[in-house]
Amino acid sequence: MTNRNVPRIAKTPFYVADVMLLALAAWIVWRNPGPLAGVSLAMMVGCVVVAFVFFVLPHVLEYQASVKFSEGAQLTDAVAQIEKVEVAAEQIRLSTSLWQGVQEQSGRTAAAAKEIAGRMNEEAKAFAEFMQKANDTEKATLRLEVDKLRRAEGDWLQVLVRMLDHTFALNRAAARSGQQNVIEQLGHFQNACRDAARRIGLVPVETPLGETFDAEKHQLVEVVGEVPAGARVAETVATGFTYQGQPLRRPLVRLETTTLGAPAAPVAGQNELGFEIEAAGEVIPG
Repeated sequence: MTNRNVPRIAKTPFYVADVMLLALAAWIVWRNPGPLAGVSLAMMVGCVVVAFVFFVLPHVLEYQASVKFSEGAQLTDAVAQIEKVEVAAEQIRLSTSLWQGVQEQSGRTAAAAKEIAGRMNEEAKAFAEFMQKANDTEKATLRLEVDKLRRAEGDWLQVLVRMLDHTFALNRAAARSGQQNVIEQLGHFQNACRDAARRIGLVPVETPLGETFDAEKHQLVEVVGEVPAGARVAETVATGFTYQGQPLRRPLVRLETTTLGAPAAPVAGQNELGFEIEAAGEVIPG
């Protein structure tokens, strides 16, 4: 509330009028020593009443002015409070508008984040599909390459086996010829070829003479019926092979004629050693 001085009424004129009226009343009483009556009484009473009014009037006016001043001050304070309320309302309105703006911006940000998340999911899905296709393509390519390598491995194994069969056949032919120099040279040649084959894991398997025939370990070069028990190997027609520790082909053998009775006729297309050079026996698949 604003501090202001309450306006004061000058009381001196009213007090002077009071004194004059009271003096007039006293003069009237003095001029009429006897009981007052009629006009004198009325004038004296009127002077006293008017003097009383003049005495009270400044205080009443001052009180009314003070009341009006207080009401004006309260009204001023009310107006100031109303202005403060309006300022607060304006601030609230601004805050509300700012909050609405923030909310709208948050909504747009959330929508943008959702859109980005959707795009990321689509990109991740597309990337996963691409990687799956690339993986499938790579697997197919690797499978094809592995198949090619296996076929190539099988081809050069067949070539090595046939070459070693040829060297074994040449060595047996040299042994049958009885020429010692030829036997030694072809023996060295066969050993060199076998050593070269061992470096890749291809090992020839030759059956010792006189070993008991085992159908799981040997295969016959002749076409015979049931092999009797205790039949013995007369010679190894073609060596067997193991590749990296796994059996590749069983040795091709001929049994003793005393065990079989009459010697069996060689199969058509066989050479003098009794087997085909190009396919000396059954190759066991790896």
